[in-house]
Amino acid sequence: MGILITKETKVLVQGITGKEGSFHAQSMLKYGTKIIAGVTPNKGGEKIFGIPVFNTVMEACLFAKVDASIIFVPAYSALQAILEALEREIKLIVCITEGIPLLDMIKIKEKLKQSKSILIGPNCPGVITAGESKIGIMPGDIFQKGNIGIISRSGTLTYEVVSLLSKNSLGQSTCVGIGGDPLIGTSFLEVIKLFEKDSQTDLVVLIGEIGGTQEEEAAEYLASSNLKALAFIAGATAPAGKRMGHAGAIISQGKGKAESKIEAFKRSKVAVARNLIEIPDLIKKLTKN
Repeated sequence: MGILITKETKVLVQGITGKEGSFHAQSMLKYGTKIIAGVTPNKGGEKIFGIPVFNTVMEACLFAKVDASIIFVPAYSALQAILEALEREIKLIVCITEGIPLLDMIKIKEKLKQSKSILIGPNCPGVITAGESKIGIMPGDIFQKGNIGIISRSGTLTYEVVSLLSKNSLGQSTCVGIGGDPLIGTSFLEVIKLFEKDSQTDLVVLIGEIGGTQEEEAAEYLASSNLKALAFIAGATAPAGKRMGHAGAIISQGKGKAESKIEAFKRSKVAVARNLIEIPDLIKKLTKN
């Protein structure tokens, strides 16, 4: 079982006939994800990989029960795509799209306050429960079933950490890529609270980076939590005021520095890895203790 998805989760792919949507839908199917429908305007009635395509999310939801939706649409269409999924009260919405305007995300955040849906992303690799289901773009073959949860702002660093863990026979439960934009649907703290309730997860690895205060908020919460955790913060050498990769990875007005995030975790007695190579040994030490 996963904190958000299982092998029985019924998935809708918004933008399924596009280049990215079709490529990753095929990859998800290969992993075992239960994709039951796709949506592309003006493509209703077609089929792709045997999956029926509809013009709207409403039509797809009338056709079958939908538990989760993954969105592969251009940035200018993402607001409408997410709102469509929210209107149908789809429990989990994963948005892969990069470059969504900040004003659009502000509108989405307001809608989320009135909704029971969970939005992962945008600008994220998605969610995977090892050996169960993949709703995202991560390479499924590097994952190994186990009891280590992962929360990350960076897709690439996620893959590197997972690969290291698997090579060291340290399997994963669920991995959630929350996204690297300044405004995202679900924070580190919110995912930590989900992992606290997960009997399949013994320890969580947090992969953070410079910019924002999400990591500090997570560290403060972990100080009084029984959840075992390990953190790594990327961007320790980044100059102030310069964006590093993600839109959210920027030090501004003295806030969001790697040092402040690292110190916050240390104050909460959360182990902090200085580099990725240290992570497997630190996990072994923590689980042994």
